[in-house]
Amino acid sequence: MLSLIKLPRVFTMNQVPKVFHEDGIITGYRHPRSSATDCILSLFQMTNETFPGRYFLWKLVTVVLMQKAWQDSFTWPMVIFLFTCCIYPLASSCAHTFSTMSVRARHICFFFDYGSISFYSLGSAIVYSAYIFPDKWANSSFHQSYITIAVFNTVICTILACYSRLGLPFLQYNHDIIKRFPEYQSPKFSKFLRVVSFAYPYLFDNIPLFYRVFLCKGEGCTDNATNILHYYHITLAFLTAFLFATHLPERLAPGSFDFIGHSHQLFHVCAILGTHFQMQAMEQDMTIRRSWLVENSIPITFANSVGPALLCVVLNLVIIFLYSLPLLLGPVCKDKNEQVAHYK
Repeated sequence: MLSLIKLPRVFTMNQVPKVFHEDGIITGYRHPRSSATDCILSLFQMTNETFPGRYFLWKLVTVVLMQKAWQDSFTWPMVIFLFTCCIYPLASSCAHTFSTMSVRARHICFFFDYGSISFYSLGSAIVYSAYIFPDKWANSSFHQSYITIAVFNTVICTILACYSRLGLPFLQYNHDIIKRFPEYQSPKFSKFLRVVSFAYPYLFDNIPLFYRVFLCKGEGCTDNATNILHYYHITLAFLTAFLFATHLPERLAPGSFDFIGHSHQLFHVCAILGTHFQMQAMEQDMTIRRSWLVENSIPITFANSVGPALLCVVLNLVIIFLYSLPLLLGPVCKDKNEQVAHYK
């Protein structure tokens, strides 16, 4: 059946605007004015944005239906975490699928992508606060302020990541985005800002985990069978960050990994595998430590689980709207002319 459908043509980097270029990738680019239909059809062909599927939605449904999660507040953090695990791959898939509809669409798609990643970081913080804090840190002052700081970090992450594409809305860019700041003028600085915006929340969220598995000695360290899963997750997380920051292996052999094996594909594979091990570790800690946590740790309430997650969604949507507004206010015809000039 697919043989009867005409799939969209793919292009080289010299045939598309610079905003669509990726380091070390020479071919496999889609048309910079793709229609929504072309974007969907591109899912069935080899481009340089082909990447894997997910199964976290199935896990979320399993927890909600099988464990009657909303009747047991102890499982709320796990439900929130699994929800964020569903959102960030979905947002990333949509961003990559529809980012070639226009230059402006590309920026807005990735604003949502960044917001979903910061939301996932908060989901991790909520589930960590509930299940993985070492015994000796439970109910400490750091534990009590942990979620509040994580919410603040989430907001900073989204702001900084969006800023790394275009600068400040209205002040440094408007609908005229041929010359963009800081990504156009300082691409390395832009990349650095984006890496920092994602690395900082991750490193903060994992302070209790790093202490538990690497530094803690003696009683109260929660040294159980789950720690090996935490090691797997941490290793894959750092490998994911390495691939995102270095653009290896395509930088070593430009053109050789345009369709299969480039860093962004490997980045997504490692991210999904890392999240899988993280989820398994959370489930195991939740089960093994439940009786101790219910008696000794901070009680799980709406205010330290569902509430912060909802607040994060609202704040991220506001931030994305503010960064997208200058692009949405510009005349559509000018955006078309800009891309046609680039494309020619």
